[in-house]
Amino acid sequence: MNFRLAAFLILGLVLGSPAQAAPACTSLSHAASAHQPQFLASYPELTLSQLKEVAFLYDNAVAAIALAACGESAKARSIGDAVLWALDHDRYWHDGRLRNGYPAGPMTDAPVKLPGWWDNGQKKWVEDQYQVGSDTGNLAWAMLALAALYRDSSDARYLAGAERIGAWLQSAFDRRSPAGFDGGTFGDGAAPARNRWKSTEHNVDLAAAYAQLAEITGDRRWTLLSLRARRFVNAMWDRNCSCFAAGTGEDGKSPNQFMVLDAQIWPLLALPGMGAHHPGDFDAARRTLAAKGGFAYSQGSDGVWTEGTAQAALLVALSGQDPARLFKAIARNRAPGGGYYASSAQQSGTGFMLQTDPAQPRLYFRTPHLGALAWVALAQQRFNPFTGTHALPGG
Repeated sequence: MNFRLAAFLILGLVLGSPAQAAPACTSLSHAASAHQPQFLASYPELTLSQLKEVAFLYDNAVAAIALAACGESAKARSIGDAVLWALDHDRYWHDGRLRNGYPAGPMTDAPVKLPGWWDNGQKKWVEDQYQVGSDTGNLAWAMLALAALYRDSSDARYLAGAERIGAWLQSAFDRRSPAGFDGGTFGDGAAPARNRWKSTEHNVDLAAAYAQLAEITGDRRWTLLSLRARRFVNAMWDRNCSCFAAGTGEDGKSPNQFMVLDAQIWPLLALPGMGAHHPGDFDAARRTLAAKGGFAYSQGSDGVWTEGTAQAALLVALSGQDPARLFKAIARNRAPGGGYYASSAQQSGTGFMLQTDPAQPRLYFRTPHLGALAWVALAQQRFNPFTGTHALPGG
């Protein structure tokens, strides 16, 4: 057994994963390649036509950061290079935006292909309008990934790519109270629909991504944009529940008081001083969202959300507390192939409806999920993707 693998196995035992199970870094490394720009399938075993072989930008961004944290720099760069290729070879956009999803596999086509499927009823090729859209938070995660790769490699291409994305995202800022960044765009074409709602999660992502750009470049423009996003997050604090609202409604103004786990965890991981300024946040999440030793996605969910439970485990570990119980809940969702199921339930609701079909709920399935695997790897490595360090912000 080589030294690195032995160290990983010891770490896995310390963090409460099964003795016989290889750590998430090993499984994530097996899923990636270092030979060419590529995106990884978000749900590698799912056969549902709308999601089969779709590589969601967010999942791949988290995977790139996790691979770098695992010491797999070349494989992390293969995802980063796919992001840069997509930036340069979109079939329509050349302004710094990316799509929410791409086909899994090598990124060599110009223009870049977008995900879709053949619809027998309509007798035509169909694209999911969410997947070809550009959510603000997903693009912020691409910025975080490229910033991580720049720190890891000093390759100026990654920093330039992150700045291109950050420059385009300025257009998402909505000055209407509560001022913050909106949800981005939905659909394709010359004039895609604008998502006027604002998300606490998205603004956390942007606050962290812009803060990293400011730290790397010393450019005050990025600092000001980070502060704009942070102010929105602060505006979403609800003293009545000691929790953050999910964001706003469709009008971009009315608070959506629905409790979602990442809107509670991510501010504490990403933004300096949030725990002190908003005490009781994590306790409120534990009271409302605890599920079978882990955490549910939202107050409208059932079952353990593996990805979010890993986020909570990372927060607990970086806070100097023992995350063993959370890692045990995560370990119960480990798939035979080495990945991690998205949810402990066969179908777990999120409390939200599909944007492409508002009559259908947005679900997580008990199927291996790249995002879950990547977050477990980050938690096992105690690496904070929002700060690019092994510490909480300001730590």
